Amino acid sequence: MKPHRPLIAIALAMLSVAFARERWDMWVDATVIPPTLSETSVEMRDRDGILMRAFPVEDGRLRLAVTRGSVDADFIDMLIAYEDKRFRDHNGVDGRAMARALGQAIWSRKIVSGGSTLTMQVARLLENTGTGSVRGKLRQMRLAWALERRLIKDDILHLYLQHAPYGGRIEGVRSASFTWFGKEPRRLSPAEAALLVALPQAPESRRPDKFADAARVARDRVLARVGAAEVRADVPRQMRPVPRLAPHMADALRQADPMARGHDTHLSAGLQRKMERLVRTHAAGLAPGVSIALMVADHQTDEVLARIGAPHYTDARGALGFVDMTRAERSPGSTLKPLIYALAFDRGLAHPATVFADRPTRFGRYAPQNFDGQFRGDVTARQALEMSLNIPPVALTEALGPERLMATLRAFGAEPRLPSGTAGLAVALGGVGLTLEDLMQIYAGLAQLGVRVSFDNQDSARARILTPRAAWQVGDILRGIAPPRDAVAGLAYKTGTSYGHRDAWAFGYDGRHVIGVWMGRPDGTPVPGAFGGDHAAPILFEAFGRLKPSYDPAPPPPTDTLMLSTADLPMPLQRFGTAQDAASGPAVAFPPDGAVLAQADAVIKVEGGALPLTVLLNGAPIASNLRHRQIDIGTLGLGFSDIAVIDAAGRSARVAVERRP
Repeated sequence: MKPHRPLIAIALAMLSVAFARERWDMWVDATVIPPTLSETSVEMRDRDGILMRAFPVEDGRLRLAVTRGSVDADFIDMLIAYEDKRFRDHNGVDGRAMARALGQAIWSRKIVSGGSTLTMQVARLLENTGTGSVRGKLRQMRLAWALERRLIKDDILHLYLQHAPYGGRIEGVRSASFTWFGKEPRRLSPAEAALLVALPQAPESRRPDKFADAARVARDRVLARVGAAEVRADVPRQMRPVPRLAPHMADALRQADPMARGHDTHLSAGLQRKMERLVRTHAAGLAPGVSIALMVADHQTDEVLARIGAPHYTDARGALGFVDMTRAERSPGSTLKPLIYALAFDRGLAHPATVFADRPTRFGRYAPQNFDGQFRGDVTARQALEMSLNIPPVALTEALGPERLMATLRAFGAEPRLPSGTAGLAVALGGVGLTLEDLMQIYAGLAQLGVRVSFDNQDSARARILTPRAAWQVGDILRGIAPPRDAVAGLAYKTGTSYGHRDAWAFGYDGRHVIGVWMGRPDGTPVPGAFGGDHAAPILFEAFGRLKPSYDPAPPPPTDTLMLSTADLPMPLQRFGTAQDAASGPAVAFPPDGAVLAQADAVIKVEGGALPLTVLLNGAPIASNLRHRQIDIGTLGLGFSDIAVIDAAGRSARVAVERRP
């Protein structure tokens, strides 16, 4: 039997090894792995994916999400070459590295190298434990073996890139790249990559802003070990702030969707930064407590490109910077006048060459005056809008009906708020609450020749609200307003100042973009001497100058636009009169005013008046020299239409009808 003893010993040894391996496998498999999914900072990004705002996670830490392909491949190669050359080959613990570290410690009687693999470092980061004890090191080894069994190498590497500490409250290589170099880690210089490799080993004692010499030595050691060329560049001496652009919008997006981890916008980070600097520059010269808000949009694509709710996000100089003034309800002052004229042109009540009497006028108990208290007598609609006179738009609002103006505001996407709940003639001069965002949609709609613009594709449908002719006529007038001193003419723009100098406004558009500016105090107290033309308009024109070198061309006039002088207009359009004057002429017996028509083809019946008759549809002549009183006016489009009849004596009658599908 003796010859068999060696075989028995070998068999027992093999069984013992197998048993030990099985027990070891069971021990590793039973390892409780901490959660590998951790909270990352909520981000807001611009149209090109550029980071604009990042919110901290627990304990105020910045932990930006690291995605595949977002980190420089050369940095990853340098990291592996320096920290763990056999990362792709070992099972979580590198035996040779551990033996080398143990031998160096015995020989030098101090720790020379730790022998920890990247997987072991990930284990330490996940458990947030130190490496100072044997028990802690064993725990890291066990967790490293378990991680290697349950994750692929790239996932383990990703955990390191996401959680590695870089000093202060900075975690992850992407956060570190923004903090120390102000950029994404997609392209790093060898010196930058080496510093980011060295920092996690001693993130506090090697912080460049506090211990620049130690950081430089550690960086150069990494470069030397991986065989990179020597660099003479210094290390960064201070932490850079993570981008905090458009903070009001970021807050609004996060509040609207608290569970979202990221928000992609149509903003342009570069343009947002330019406009924020512009607003802060102008705010620095204002009285304490005065704020400025600004928006830039592309009315062709329905995208908001820049949005500034206040010059500073904090309560700097008492201006309540945390209040987003792009969404605050304010009085629009005179900024609704272009819309009123557009409605009048659209309904055939007036033409740019129609003459108005700018004289003291009472509308019931309401007796508006011009801003300077003076009256100009007879003026055309063009002149009245250019000079921002008050009597003509109030008279037009009376003829249109205040509710029609309110309905048009809503049709353009605005949400007007009435102090009394009832629309009166005062809405024409600012007696209604609107936001900067509301008014931007109105002016974007005018720039788009009368269609609704829904910013950022909230509503992709572009409903027509005004005829292209009416919107173009208003834009043509606004382009003729003299610009501020040293500004370039050619921009269609309008300013406004609310009662008591509480709000100063300026809105402008060209063939592509629309910009709106508000200035005032968020608490609504007056700003003595503040005028839209003197204070908001210069900011508007400077904003266009920073947006692009020249204005985009305006669209050509629609084919049905009447380019006539006052004398060449039909008699009722030459001078705007009262409803009583119009009633003394012919009358439209059918359809009645306010009728809703289901059929597209319309026939009107006229009573009274002297033949021959002329018929206008929405301000454009469609038939003349008519000697019969039942008239086929053809097909009506969907929505509201204004029908006017003029007799041989120049007397007229009008009815408004609506065609529904």
